[in-house]
Amino acid sequence: MNPLPVFPPPGAKRDLEEGETFTPRFGADGLITALAVDADSGAVLMLAHMNAESLARTLATGEVWYWSRSRGELWHKGATSGQIQTLVEMRVDCDQDALLLRVRVGGDGGCCHTGRRDCFYRGVAYDAESGAVTLVPRAS
Repeated sequence: MNPLPVFPPPGAKRDLEEGETFTPRFGADGLITALAVDADSGAVLMLAHMNAESLARTLATGEVWYWSRSRGELWHKGATSGQIQTLVEMRVDCDQDALLLRVRVGGDGGCCHTGRRDCFYRGVAYDAESGAVTLVPRAS
């Protein structure tokens, strides 16, 4: 594995928004939001979080690592399922507190622990007459 990068602390607003230095803004919990999308189709696959170590490992290895909030540990996506996410491109938003990961998925191409291609397989429907909010299947 390549040496792990070290991230400098965020600078002034102008540097964050217009500068060339990557200074990810981790939240108080030490995490940054990461949205994974299919590198070819642009389809949204999953939303997860990274800490500094998982972000550094992702950059150093070219395979995506996350921080599992539920397990409280590093998570090499696909290490057990074969659904390795290979990083094609990483983008950061304007104030460097969210990441967009363009990935290619190995194995059967799934990303969700339920066995689906993506984690966003249900829509939210609101019935204005009754006030009911329900979940409805969404076409992939």
